[in-house]
Amino acid sequence: MPVLHGPSVRAIHPQSEEKGDSIVPARTRLLLFALFVMICLPAAAAPIPAPAHDQFRVSIYIPVAVVERMNDPVWLQQSWEQISSQVKVDKVYIESYRSGVIADDALLETVKKFFAAQGVETAGGIAFAAGGDTAGSESGGGDGQFISFSYTDPKQRAYVKHISEVTARHFDEIILDDFFFNNSKRNSDIAAKGDMSWTNFRLKLMGGVARDLVLGAARTVNPKVKVIIKFPNWYEHFQANGYDLDQEPKLFDGIYTGTETRDPVTTDQHLQQYESYQIIRYFDNIAPGRNGGGWVDIYDNRYLDRYAEQLWDTMLAKAPQIMLFQYSDLLRPAELGERKAWSDLDTSFSLAGMQKWHAASASPVPISYATVAGYSLSAVNTVVGKLGTPIGIASYKPYQSTGEDFLHNYLGMIGIPIDLHPEFPADAKTVLLTESAKFDPAIVNKIKAHLEKGGSVVITSGLLRALQGKGIEQIVELRATGSVLKVTDYWGAYGAGSGANLGATSEILIPEIAFQTNDAWPIVRGTANGRGAPLVIMDRYSKGNLYVLTIPENPSDLYELPQPVLTSIRQYVMRGFPVEIDAPSKVSLFAYDNHTLVVESYRDQPAQVTVSALGSFSKLRNLTTGAVLEGKAAAIKSGSHAEPRTEFHIDLAPHSFVAFAEE
Repeated sequence: MPVLHGPSVRAIHPQSEEKGDSIVPARTRLLLFALFVMICLPAAAAPIPAPAHDQFRVSIYIPVAVVERMNDPVWLQQSWEQISSQVKVDKVYIESYRSGVIADDALLETVKKFFAAQGVETAGGIAFAAGGDTAGSESGGGDGQFISFSYTDPKQRAYVKHISEVTARHFDEIILDDFFFNNSKRNSDIAAKGDMSWTNFRLKLMGGVARDLVLGAARTVNPKVKVIIKFPNWYEHFQANGYDLDQEPKLFDGIYTGTETRDPVTTDQHLQQYESYQIIRYFDNIAPGRNGGGWVDIYDNRYLDRYAEQLWDTMLAKAPQIMLFQYSDLLRPAELGERKAWSDLDTSFSLAGMQKWHAASASPVPISYATVAGYSLSAVNTVVGKLGTPIGIASYKPYQSTGEDFLHNYLGMIGIPIDLHPEFPADAKTVLLTESAKFDPAIVNKIKAHLEKGGSVVITSGLLRALQGKGIEQIVELRATGSVLKVTDYWGAYGAGSGANLGATSEILIPEIAFQTNDAWPIVRGTANGRGAPLVIMDRYSKGNLYVLTIPENPSDLYELPQPVLTSIRQYVMRGFPVEIDAPSKVSLFAYDNHTLVVESYRDQPAQVTVSALGSFSKLRNLTTGAVLEGKAAAIKSGSHAEPRTEFHIDLAPHSFVAFAEE
């Protein structure tokens, strides 16, 4: 049986990969390599092809350190056979520069020829990480922090321009790895900034760098070249480092999306798993038809299923391509990690299933991350083509905004599908607004207009607090008091009288929202030693309904709320949405416009989930197995409003997804 390694699933950064020593001069090795490509490869035994995917493309990124290792033709051939026997590769991105290292021109051409001979499309890559001593002593070294170029330094500007020109000589398409930002504060940067904020200075600076030193330089050398900018996963903070989600998608020939969320607890970013799906949808709305795909690496996962989940969620968002970062990591033996709690259950990522899948490839190599990628992508490939266009609750995050950072992903983790837009989604029936909407100076008027035409608006407690004294009082006389209550018990109620008990928790800190009795109604509330703490407040305005959703001081405490509380919140926020779920936290819903849906659990334990479909549907057909679930008619009540729905009960394994079509 192939060996899987554990318990840790941490990987080295590609820059730390050892290159090895050789007594053969570099130029001689390149000449021998070129001869190998021209003469030996046609006679080499072809690897057994990996099972194909037909609903998306798979690409691999090759960092420059790995490109340099490819001057060994034997290693290149053997490594390619190992990878290509496990995952079908459509395209590779060959990096020319990273951290002070520029690849040799002859080597870039030889590596291109090798992959072209395999029938694989090639493109270039650049990681504009300064590295080495190019940041200068003023930057203080870094101590592990990524150091950007100082784009106010003429020598570094010339170097960046040179990198762009070199790469464009070899490739008609170039992707920028996610180091195209600025975080240097050298004396030249401080002087150039003047009285501007660092955010405004860097946005202006990087716009000029993009136009002059990257796009202009590359197109001068190669007028046909197309340059793609890959945006990272930390989208809430882009503007502070010069990433411009407003202008850069218009400047570049396309964009690409970082969907690597890694572990939500142990990593410094604490990104929630749902982001691997949500960020694709957000960037699709920013650059319709020009978002090239998602990008996932193997790093910082406590268990192997987490790698698979990132791949699945990227493809469930209907990304056209997945980028596997990076080539040499795919050769590493796969490590199971900490998955004992569910290792014996029939999960979507099945160890037995992967071993069987690996055996079918007849590959003599051990199970590697290439195997995990191929197996995971083949599982999601069977359903992706049957899914329509994703839909969700329309939400608005203005360009260059912050506030309640990454909250949309927490809401996705409690079963509210999110459709995030950079412009106010005026055509949506319900609009969800978090604190970041405060960056739109006209947001209060937009809320009014939406309510006046009969729509619903859900605002968070953070946005309510931010809009106090800025016109929100013309709509609703609610007030964030600044107090925080230790809530332990939860109630559902509508109108006068006692409420239905929705469960209890240990103490959760909930901001206090003051309301005027009979003007607004707390329809889901908590109590702190008998004192009320509204979680959902409703107020009517003109033809519409305004809801305030109170977010705990720690957004992760949303996961601690009892299931009946979460279900009540969903029913108000998602009123009229074609499908809902009654489920515990960390179970997400992905919905599509062709009456298909996916339910995915990120929990360590099995979950019982009730799916409720709006309309005349009476069956759910499993898109993988073909099995049919029969439904039961029910009337889901949110407040005084009841929606006729059909309910379906499913048992969902840990770290698993299931896809259905409504019939």
